[in-house]
Amino acid sequence: MNRPTRPPTGGTADDLRRNNLARLLKIVHRSGGLPRAELTRRTGLNRSTVGACLADLVALGDVVEGSPAATPRKGRPSPLITPSPDIVAVTVNPEVDAITVGLVGLGGRVLERWRMETSADLTVREVVTRSAGAISALLAGRTLAVAGVAVAVPGQVRRSDGQVRDAVHLGWREEPLAVELERATGLPTKAANAASLGMYGESAFGAGRGIDDLVYFIGGASGIGGGVITGGQVVRGASGYGGELGHFMVRSEGRKCPCGARGCLEIEVTQRELLDCVGLLPHQVDRLDEALAASDDPAVRAVVRRDLELLGVAVRNAVNVFNPGRLVLGGFLASLHRHRPADDALGADAIRSSFESLTVATAELGADQLTIGTAELAFSDLLADPAGHRPVRVGAPTG
Repeated sequence: MNRPTRPPTGGTADDLRRNNLARLLKIVHRSGGLPRAELTRRTGLNRSTVGACLADLVALGDVVEGSPAATPRKGRPSPLITPSPDIVAVTVNPEVDAITVGLVGLGGRVLERWRMETSADLTVREVVTRSAGAISALLAGRTLAVAGVAVAVPGQVRRSDGQVRDAVHLGWREEPLAVELERATGLPTKAANAASLGMYGESAFGAGRGIDDLVYFIGGASGIGGGVITGGQVVRGASGYGGELGHFMVRSEGRKCPCGARGCLEIEVTQRELLDCVGLLPHQVDRLDEALAASDDPAVRAVVRRDLELLGVAVRNAVNVFNPGRLVLGGFLASLHRHRPADDALGADAIRSSFESLTVATAELGADQLTIGTAELAFSDLLADPAGHRPVRVGAPTG
């Protein structure tokens, strides 16, 4: 694997060209493909500039120009511009019960996703070793351009270098996960908080598309996380660890959370308890909706009612503080919401003026949301500067 070097940056004209390339590639990526005429309309650039930039992106191998798209308008048909099928991102998501490794193409296409069961005392070394082996197997026999590897960690991660500061459910503290995985694979690697990456996926391709004020909660085996977008900007906080919605206090005399506090949402509402009450194992979480719908057990209804009440406290706090236009629920929290009583509007006890503009939605990407969102991190350098950041070619003939 040979990583190309970044060419030197030029002056103002070169900067403008790079910006235009980035704008066009991001639109093609997020849309999955558009006619050239529509790209011209969306960017506001003139046709010759769009044509020249698209020719550059084709030459770089980032997009493909196909047959003209059908159009009801008269005149010359406009060629269809689609993401290159050869450019991919690799994703890794370690949790308390499994490591999931995925392969995602430009345009948010999940090509493959592998789940590897793990022991309860999962170490960083085990994640690196098993993930590197899975990545090698995923890429074997393929000729691809890998934009990068991204790791979704259920904990606090320093975005600058992928250092895991704290992942309490995994027992990790100050672990150089991204550095170690890059060393093992030879591929550029980043890491970030898993919930924030799930939010990126829904914001780019799912229920949060086009929403500038968004609150996102996701529940999984390693707890509950979330993220906030306000005014179109992600809320990061002073040190980059903002958006820990799973640590909203929902019971003052609640259980002790691994973070050290009591009554956090993620210790009071857990995937394991919900699965246990309907007799499912952790790897059967995709059957949770079906099991909840089929059960008439009063004990199951009691667990769902309790969990919805506690989730409602967290939602009320989020609505009152951030006044989002949309609330998106992912993971097992989406299942909870789908099985709430018909007259129970989540967050209805928030301040009336904030609640009246709120819509509540479940994640559209389902099981793919975290994989797609994590791939966005791996694609981020390429999307920001297609001319300067080139993917790593694997499986290409050598000469």
